[in-house]
Amino acid sequence: MSKKDRNNDYNAEHIQVLEGLEAVRKRPSMYIGSTSSRGLHHLVFEVVDNSIDEVLAGYCKQIKITINEDNSVTVIDDGRGIPVENHPQEKRPAVEVVLTTLHAGGKFNNDSYKVAGGLHGVGVSVVNALSEWLEVEVYRDGKIYNQRYQRGKKVTKIKASGSVNKTGTKITFLPDSEIFEVTKFENEIIIQRLRELAFLNKGAKIVFKDMRSGREEKFKYDGGILQYVAYLNQGKETVPKKPIYVHKAVSGVEVEVAMQYHAGYAEVIYSYANNIHTIEGGTHEYGFKVMLTRLINDFARRLGVLKDNQNNLSGEDIREGLTAVISVKLMDPQFEGQTKTKLGNSDIRSIVDSVCYESIEAFLEQNPAITRRIIEKAIRASRAREAARKARELTRRKNALEISNLPGKLADCTSKDPAESELFIVEGDSAGGSAKQGRDRRFQAILPLRGKILNVEKARLDKILANEEIRTLITALGTGIESEFDIARARYQKIIIMTDADVDGSHIRVLLLTFFYRFMHELLECGFIYIAQPPLYKVKKGKREQYLFREEELDPLLTEWTREGGVQIQRYKGLGEMNPDQLWETTMNPESRIIKRVELVDAIQADNIFGVLMGDKVEPRRKFIEDNARLVQNLDI
Repeated sequence: MSKKDRNNDYNAEHIQVLEGLEAVRKRPSMYIGSTSSRGLHHLVFEVVDNSIDEVLAGYCKQIKITINEDNSVTVIDDGRGIPVENHPQEKRPAVEVVLTTLHAGGKFNNDSYKVAGGLHGVGVSVVNALSEWLEVEVYRDGKIYNQRYQRGKKVTKIKASGSVNKTGTKITFLPDSEIFEVTKFENEIIIQRLRELAFLNKGAKIVFKDMRSGREEKFKYDGGILQYVAYLNQGKETVPKKPIYVHKAVSGVEVEVAMQYHAGYAEVIYSYANNIHTIEGGTHEYGFKVMLTRLINDFARRLGVLKDNQNNLSGEDIREGLTAVISVKLMDPQFEGQTKTKLGNSDIRSIVDSVCYESIEAFLEQNPAITRRIIEKAIRASRAREAARKARELTRRKNALEISNLPGKLADCTSKDPAESELFIVEGDSAGGSAKQGRDRRFQAILPLRGKILNVEKARLDKILANEEIRTLITALGTGIESEFDIARARYQKIIIMTDADVDGSHIRVLLLTFFYRFMHELLECGFIYIAQPPLYKVKKGKREQYLFREEELDPLLTEWTREGGVQIQRYKGLGEMNPDQLWETTMNPESRIIKRVELVDAIQADNIFGVLMGDKVEPRRKFIEDNARLVQNLDI
């Protein structure tokens, strides 16, 4: 048969029909995004979302999530319980239909759920399909109903056993190791989402327990997003002292907004639609921003702070130092954008605008001193923005980066392919010299920093861009910052922070991470930022030598080696103590080095920690150090 004939041999028998949940197992990434850690944790959130929908419907007050010792997960709620009677069309128990049929559930019927977050997801049937086994237990009609599934297929019929005086649903599942690259759940990923859900659903109690470690967390916020904003701004000097709060239902849409300014400069806005974090914003967030810009400018002119011949303050100026949470709940959310996390319902913009304008205007009228402070902060921001515009010009590249622009600093690599290019940000000229000599110049670039960069948590953009080290860094990376940031212009897709293993080195790492988090957030989201792990010790005995990267490795090695005589130990505190060959071998060679990717697991917690560690208030920082002192490794005394 010729090649042409083989290509044309395509007929009805080649069409594969996948029954039930087989399609999910065949192409899991289509349903949960990936089979990596992200997809694994998505399974938990799908089950929890069902329970949260019972909260939204007014029937559930408590949800318990447990990671069991075998790494299975149990989610229990005290909602109504999934119906167990036969489905009228399917002629089998409704709970079985829900667990084995895609797009089956009560959320498509407005009589069952007026608002549901789970519609954004793929349903508990997908969790069932991608689990080695799943057990469901329903408390309903005074009875306990049980059923078990394996890889999406039922292995027992639903059966009633015993009696109970409560309602609710319990689902336990074990992710399928045949599907997932990793099957071990990480606490922080789950906790971040549970905390978020507790803030967004005031009064709901969410309990998390990890039976593997014994860790337990409880979340319940009667103040809802009002407490959310206070949590985000804890340890900061705020205006007003208590966040401004808006809550109103219009045309079947529930709008809830909390906002508060702080003395810093970072703008933090989290928006949600039906509990789903709309990372890309959307009509609700846009409506809020337009409203706030118009409202503050209106007051600035009413109070005579802005004259007739002066331009309006920009939205960016007005939002400097603003922390806000926007939550809308609606019947039929339409999600758009690259990651389907952008709200597209056109009517929501005007609803949020009108609801917020009316409520916040009333607050500002009743609190003129606070109003003036907000306006004055925006005016200072406007002046700084103009200074920053001039400073920013110094960081722009006209075409390609020229080495002559960075004398004595950047030693660039010869490769122009960002995917294979690495930038080592190195502490000091001494270590920078060793790194330049030891590197593979084809794909490794070296940028030595002279001392510590500016703490951007305490400075406006004009001061930040006036800092020589930061200007150099921005220029080397090529992405621009803030509104001009473009990840496609990144000159390196591995940016490796390489500092000494001492207090100063740790401080420089935190300063750099604060800068990246506040002004180049996407570098962290895309996984471009890494921390180098230089060795702590070199242990030598005769001609044998070994580098150790962890403190706990030293004693076992000494116990083994000292049986045969003396051992020499060298403690590395500075990269400059290593010659170029040693630095290459231990810290820079892709074949043997250890580098750790900085992952943004919990944005809320990250925001809070950067504010505490790098902000103005001393007391929250002292408390953080006291609470976490026992976790310190490699303490430099």
